[in-house]
Amino acid sequence: MDEQTPLRAAPALGHAPQAHFAAAEDEHDTMAAHGAVYAALDLGTNNCRLLIARPAGDSFRVVDSFSRIIRLGEGVSASGRISDAAITRAVSALAVCRDKLKQRHVNRQRLIATEACRAAVNADEFCDKVARATGIQLEIIDRETEARLAATGCSPLVDTAGRGAILFDIGGGSSELVRLARDPARPDQPPEIRAWMSIPLGVVTLAEHFGGKVVTPGSYTAMVAEVAKHVAPFAAAHGDDLDGLHLLGTSGTVTTLAGLHLDLIRYDRRRVDGIWMDDAELTTTIDRLRGMTYHDRAQNHCIGSERADLVLAGCAILDAVRAAFPLPRLRVADRGLREGMLVEMMQADGALG
Repeated sequence: MDEQTPLRAAPALGHAPQAHFAAAEDEHDTMAAHGAVYAALDLGTNNCRLLIARPAGDSFRVVDSFSRIIRLGEGVSASGRISDAAITRAVSALAVCRDKLKQRHVNRQRLIATEACRAAVNADEFCDKVARATGIQLEIIDRETEARLAATGCSPLVDTAGRGAILFDIGGGSSELVRLARDPARPDQPPEIRAWMSIPLGVVTLAEHFGGKVVTPGSYTAMVAEVAKHVAPFAAAHGDDLDGLHLLGTSGTVTTLAGLHLDLIRYDRRRVDGIWMDDAELTTTIDRLRGMTYHDRAQNHCIGSERADLVLAGCAILDAVRAAFPLPRLRVADRGLREGMLVEMMQADGALG
């Protein structure tokens, strides 16, 4: 399938096909009626993230969560393999997730892996090791599914007064772009996916190739140019008629920029998720970040040592997206794949109001 075409049938986000509902109703009615506990795990190129929640009206209430940087994709772009050290880190994090799944009596779950496992030749071996060590059966999803889940998780932040958004999800090993369209006459309806793309570049792959600790003006420009080559065909096909649209970003990059913009002493999701930044504020904050040394970045509580060598690669991806889609506002999302999985499972079960 062409990654610049609409997702199959381009359904409105949040509306599972009727056949899916019909197949799920009998199986899950009892579970939903008795307060099912849902879990969504996202094993990415850089992070391992878990979210456990219960349905609550037309949304859900988080009852537990976990996040750890594991750098699963470290070196994969060069070697083609997940390293033994990365496997050890991943199994350790997933063991914590397994314990939380048991402690919270989770009875409905989806446990996914993304670009590092898509790219590694030893992905099946890795998944087998994980299953033996933790009992967790990972599902390696394709890029189309990743784009759809990110859009589903972030769609509540699309401006209801506008015509849609250009959503971008900057990952560790890949980045996704989605054009979302909203009917201004029907602001109560979720936006639709009009087109999407995925590129095999993320903060880990870019930083490994161009350098992450010391980023010169030249290497930064080279990173932006490399990303721009991948984004250009999508922008040419889907970058017209941008009136009434805004950028919508989900990643550690944009949440870090928001934290710096707000001058937070330490990162606070409640203050970051959903905030707006205009183009001038983004430029100022990225310039501030580019002016920091690696030590400065590592000491900043919104960045930390685990992200200090990756965050400028993320900014380069963002700058390439901004150049391709020159929109005046960005909305920051501290949400994404896990929220998308939870919503899809709960809707399939009829568990949301």
